[in-house]
Amino acid sequence: MPACCARTDDHNHDVFIRSTIDPRTRTAACLVHWGQAVQTLITPEVALTTARDLMAAAAAAETDIALIDSFRATLKADMDTIGLVVMDIRKRRPLLKGKAALRISAVAGQRTHKPYVHIARGSMKAELDPDEARQMALHWTEIAIAAQIDVRLRYALGEWDHLDAAQIEQLFTLLQGVQR
Repeated sequence: MPACCARTDDHNHDVFIRSTIDPRTRTAACLVHWGQAVQTLITPEVALTTARDLMAAAAAAETDIALIDSFRATLKADMDTIGLVVMDIRKRRPLLKGKAALRISAVAGQRTHKPYVHIARGSMKAELDPDEARQMALHWTEIAIAAQIDVRLRYALGEWDHLDAAQIEQLFTLLQGVQR
């Protein structure tokens, strides 16, 4: 039932996710929309992995900026040396396992000296600050959980003899509309 939207710089290309069911398997699913170019059905597990990766990228981007600032202020290191050290640190970070719905990367802005999280899927790209990435992760977690609950509710309503499949879909459409 719940739906959410992650704002991007171009609000015509917001990343929108909502709970649904996979029409082929009737299992819990999440529907991701990103502008007109991307619409994909993912499992709640993929949504949760994406949320984890968003959180990790937010923390990594902030840590990278803190390291850069520390190396510049304390060690008086030049940016070339700092860049090499930060790249080495990134290589040493453990790789996260699991399939995510988005390509996610932590970025330390060279010009701005601010942390960013880059997200992409297909040709769509966006840049989020760490707090926006964390907020997006929370929404994706909520939607993944809601999808798992919704599929159980759909099943229970279907077992109850008072509603047919079309009426259940109408009920969920109505509930999703109320949340927007």
